[in-house]
Amino acid sequence: MKKKQIRELFKNLGIAFLLFLIIAGIFSLYSSPFEKPQEISLSALVSQINEGKVKEIEIINEEELTIKLKDGIEEKSFKEKGTGLGDSLKNYGVDPEKLALVDVRVKSVSGREFLTGMAFSILPVLLILGLLWFMLSQAQKANIQAMGFGRSLARMIKPEEQKGKKKTTFKDVAGVKEAKEELQEVVEFLKNPKKFTSLGARIPKGVLLVGPPGTGKTLLARAVANEAGVPFFHMSGSEFVEMFVGVGASRTRDLFRTAKKNAPSIIFLDELDAIGRHRGAGLGGGHDEREQTLNQILVEMDGFEPDVGVIVLAATNRPDVLDSALLRPGRFDRRVILDLPDIEGREKILEIHAAGKPLAKDVSFREVAERTPGFSGADLSNLVNEATILAARRNKKNIGKEEIFASIEKVLLGPERKSHILSKHEKKITAYHEAGHALVAASLPHTDPVHKVSIIARGRAAGYTLKLPKEDKRLRTKSEFLDELSVLFGGYVAEKLVFKELTTGATNDLEQASFLARKLVTEYGMSEKIGPISYVERPDMVFLGRDLIEKHRYSEEIARKIDQEVARFIGNACKKAKKILVKKRKKLDEIAARLIEKETIERKEFEELMKE
Repeated sequence: MKKKQIRELFKNLGIAFLLFLIIAGIFSLYSSPFEKPQEISLSALVSQINEGKVKEIEIINEEELTIKLKDGIEEKSFKEKGTGLGDSLKNYGVDPEKLALVDVRVKSVSGREFLTGMAFSILPVLLILGLLWFMLSQAQKANIQAMGFGRSLARMIKPEEQKGKKKTTFKDVAGVKEAKEELQEVVEFLKNPKKFTSLGARIPKGVLLVGPPGTGKTLLARAVANEAGVPFFHMSGSEFVEMFVGVGASRTRDLFRTAKKNAPSIIFLDELDAIGRHRGAGLGGGHDEREQTLNQILVEMDGFEPDVGVIVLAATNRPDVLDSALLRPGRFDRRVILDLPDIEGREKILEIHAAGKPLAKDVSFREVAERTPGFSGADLSNLVNEATILAARRNKKNIGKEEIFASIEKVLLGPERKSHILSKHEKKITAYHEAGHALVAASLPHTDPVHKVSIIARGRAAGYTLKLPKEDKRLRTKSEFLDELSVLFGGYVAEKLVFKELTTGATNDLEQASFLARKLVTEYGMSEKIGPISYVERPDMVFLGRDLIEKHRYSEEIARKIDQEVARFIGNACKKAKKILVKKRKKLDEIAARLIEKETIERKEFEELMKE
């Protein structure tokens, strides 16, 4: 039982006890007076009548006498049932004249008064029983919740529950053609398993979807479930682990047990790296609860029969940190790679997300796809949504090219900060900084074309130079990297050349240049002095324990040479940028002046400016 539930139970007990005391006090207050009337004998009553002290006598139910004296005191007495009051008092020598002065009344208890009395007697008992029942039910509920920790938290989606709802199918997933072909076999197995088992084939028990964030891993898993028309169990890796040891393993057993009962079915484990990391990689053997959960998943997957009809889909963007036992044949024995979409894929993804939205005639998905290299499916979906919101904000009835292009820059760099007004001097510095980037980029042969130069602040940047490639690139050359280094130093050199002073505006450029230069030396093997050797630590070196015991893979002498080569690459790039800007100083001034005047230069205007 959790501490919170225990606190709630004691809180309810305290409230119940307090209510009981309050109710008991109220009932005791109303059911009996503070001073009970004194009970006297008939002889004493006769003496008081003869002395003239009695004011009134009330006979209740023929035997009970309530006596009120003239001084206000109440007394109580009893007589024989079936005998009149006068006859009973005569036997004790009452004076008839004195008795005649006393007001005698006869009262009988009605059924309503009887029920009221019974209610005052029974109601406290009922309240006590009710409070006991409430406390026991709370304790039972807490016990059920405590016992329910081991149950699976997976959300089951059945095909019959999706009737009338919009289903995600392979038609709704674009840009991952090869991945869909791989998963089509999974769908066919779930629909017609005899087609494979009759030939002795064994369908993969686990399929691992690997790709960067936003490439559609979860979307593709839903499409597989809907195409196959089988129950779909969706659970995130983080939902297995609780503060109690053994809960994750118990939930794993319950999940697979439920999936087998509903076979054929699909289990989808999102963010598998949350529980599937290397075992024993941290200090003290790692997180015991996480490792127990991983061990149970390994056992459940390896225990499947070939024709059980349960397939495990999992998604991760960190396959490098997964345990090797999880990736061996017999468990996740098939990997489906989901890469960032190419220009064709981006165009189809845009068509899917823009379906049903009013678009202007000037919108070309091909042109938008050309402007969005490196965008994932999630980025493109966000792009279309941002363009729709922008069109609504401008009170337009359709989405135009302007809204889409503005949304591309918003997704890339952040929203415009129109309130961020620069002073004249800062505006001039920013203009020359961005003009330096643009001029160096346009002057080198291995750089991407400049699409836009602006000194309007976006995100954290005071200005930006937007360069986009002509086509998708999978490989990059050393010449392209060296020219890119020079472009990064274009703003730094322009500030130093024009103002004879440096500002903090080049901070991000210096960070990117230093990072790129080090990758050229240590990862890409593009340094003649160091040679074709990789000095990059393996990706699984992210764990504390291994970081403490693993030494660097190179000596101090090599580290010194790496630093020297990084400095050489940066120095050469800086010299190249300076040579271009000194030679084309007039063009630099022209671009900066145009930026100060218009704040933004589009591609066509920039190209015309460069031709002049």
